[in-house]
Amino acid sequence: MDGKGKTVIYPCFGGFSNTGLTTALASMEAVREVGLNKACIGCLAGFPTDAKMVYSNTDKASRIITVDGCPLECAKKIVENAGYKPTNSILLVRDIGMKKHSLYEQSEGSTDPTQHIDNDEVRKAKDLIVKTILRG
Repeated sequence: MDGKGKTVIYPCFGGFSNTGLTTALASMEAVREVGLNKACIGCLAGFPTDAKMVYSNTDKASRIITVDGCPLECAKKIVENAGYKPTNSILLVRDIGMKKHSLYEQSEGSTDPTQHIDNDEVRKAKDLIVKTILRG
């Protein structure tokens, strides 16, 4: 990923909850909709591991959007701790009214994590991310 002139999205991929999985899916769908020439998904894990390329690509970005599912706001905090100020921060529990559910609590007899995802919430989150990207 080369972030030059693009909007870089840093989503929380918190896979133990519906909100984290929704952030991941919605962010990927948003990038697919607007195209890689406008936006890309950054490597959030590269910040605490001091990955130079992640810092370099973020420096080249025109905008930084964090997408968090829950009030812990891990993506936003990791980006800020790396020395960047997000241009926009999306929080799904606040911005689209999602309710967070642990997959541990709902996984009895289930092997497919996507069955805990509400496609309407993914669409709402994707639409919000796209709108934020295009708002420029």
